Amino acid sequence: MENRAMKVKSTKNSSISIKIIPGHFATTHSHINFYIDMTDIKYRSKLAKQAAEYMAQQYVNSVSIDTIICMDGCEAIGAFLADELSKSGMSSMNEGHDINVVSPEYNANGQIIFRDNLQKMIWNENILLIVASATTGKTINRSLECIKYYGGRVVGTSAIFSAIDEMGGIKIDSIFDPGDLPNYCTYSFKDCPMCKVGQKIDAIVNSYGYSKI
Repeated sequence: MENRAMKVKSTKNSSISIKIIPGHFATTHSHINFYIDMTDIKYRSKLAKQAAEYMAQQYVNSVSIDTIICMDGCEAIGAFLADELSKSGMSSMNEGHDINVVSPEYNANGQIIFRDNLQKMIWNENILLIVASATTGKTINRSLECIKYYGGRVVGTSAIFSAIDEMGGIKIDSIFDPGDLPNYCTYSFKDCPMCKVGQKIDAIVNSYGYSKI
């Protein structure tokens, strides 16, 4: 599967790239014809910093941010983003601000939760949500509901890749979109044309990685 990998540059910032693998993949909510490999951009410091610098441009002069909530293993990007937004000389609304960078947990029922010691960083605070990818938007919607439950105000959502433009009335700022991926498609389980012609699933995937079948 890996020998089919292709490098794709963002049309918004050509210095940022990800790898994509064509095939038949199953996510929690849909079937897709490309696996988007975000391993390097999430876990390699130089690429994570580049991603954060791009994301910061969307918010540097527009909104005050108290807490960055990182989903899908985006903690390195979140830390670099907090540093970028708060650095001096940026003429930023967040200049000198000590921005919180937190990640939630999942309980036994799969619900997103924040422990008591982190809830003060959510309650009545301006929240920037970072996700790795958004295809159907269901994960973002769950995150927005969770943040609202804990009393936070979501003022922005950033994604490495997003197939949708907004969720819950909040614009999704992404580094990559379907225009960067040739013929990218997402299908519901029952409408997947690859399943209908008997094409086997290559792997089960989520924002953390993949498991071959």
